[in-house]
Amino acid sequence: MPDYTTSKPEWAPEEDDGKFACGVMSGIDGITDTTVGNLNPALKDGTMKPKSKMILSADDFIKGVASGDRGILSRAITLIESNNPRHFSKAQRVLQGLLPKTGKALRVGITGVPGAGKSTTIEAFGNMLCDMGHRVAVLAVDPTSSVTKGSILGDKTRMGTLSRRPEAFIRPSPAGGTLGGVARKSRETMLLCEAAGYDVILVETVGVGQSETTVRSMVDFFMLIVLTGAGDELQGIKKGIMELADAIVVNKADGDNYLKAKVARGEYERMIEYIRPATEGWRTHAYLASAVTKAGLKELWDVIRAFSKVTHDSGVFQRRRDSQLLDWVHSMIDEHLHNLFFDDPVVLGRMPEIKDAVLGGTISPTQAVAELIHIFDVQRATQRHVDLFHPENEIMKK
Repeated sequence: MPDYTTSKPEWAPEEDDGKFACGVMSGIDGITDTTVGNLNPALKDGTMKPKSKMILSADDFIKGVASGDRGILSRAITLIESNNPRHFSKAQRVLQGLLPKTGKALRVGITGVPGAGKSTTIEAFGNMLCDMGHRVAVLAVDPTSSVTKGSILGDKTRMGTLSRRPEAFIRPSPAGGTLGGVARKSRETMLLCEAAGYDVILVETVGVGQSETTVRSMVDFFMLIVLTGAGDELQGIKKGIMELADAIVVNKADGDNYLKAKVARGEYERMIEYIRPATEGWRTHAYLASAVTKAGLKELWDVIRAFSKVTHDSGVFQRRRDSQLLDWVHSMIDEHLHNLFFDDPVVLGRMPEIKDAVLGGTISPTQAVAELIHIFDVQRATQRHVDLFHPENEIMKK
């Protein structure tokens, strides 16, 4: 077994008070010592005691998350987000064990154009909810670069006050990925946060692209944050995102911008009259808010609570959640079959040849699809499916 080491980055504080969580590790593949004794020489000779286990079992994750341990919750989310097939079965066992503790939180989606003040508003809103006695989890979905495949994950830096509160938990996650992408990861992360005792889940979208529709399919209440000067009424109506919103919030309604914000609110109210309500039995309205002065935030929370009561009483709330669960199942089936097809070794082997034939005009795209479908072996894919969901079978074969 290779020697594994851990070290602090150069910019780490000299005095470690247990709050600095960043470390540089040489790798963890092959580690079997649950107390990470093979990572640090000081742990080997007993001069230093491990702060926590490096390798957690499914039961460790379940107990830790259920007890509200934020460290284990973070590691459980990392396990859920992992694209390594070896982690998939364990992650699902953790979710299955925590399912009875989920479903009790109010899920709020927040979207808006870049620069609308989503992160600042979420911090002010989250601090207010914590002061009221709520436990708040913030899931910030960061865009993934189509070039480098990386994400900055910097939303947490805009929530400095909220991130230090023990009643709050902030988790930035990349939008890209496989086996469900943002939909699977964010949905399962929400379940983990609910199991950890957070009763309000705020999901911030990247602000552009198709993630708004995806987040709408995961949350109970969807809030659109807008700015003044967004165009005329017809331009606003053409924006499909307004059809998804249960509330439209004109942000930055303070100082010299207050009068403009009031005008914008009136314009959005007129636009809403031409749009079908996003939720049955609920009328969408526009509101003013300021993350700087905190004005309007209490009113927004009252609106969300009223929405929850109205939809619970009418049964719309539960019907939407049931529909979201079924949509989740269907999207997971689509994604899983997609991955089985494109990860098939025979398909991968023929793909370059067929691509060249299509680009060279030898065969049509339709013929190419027919050829690839023909060589795709369902039985072979089925065995790979069994190995993914039941890795113990793979171990027994060895």
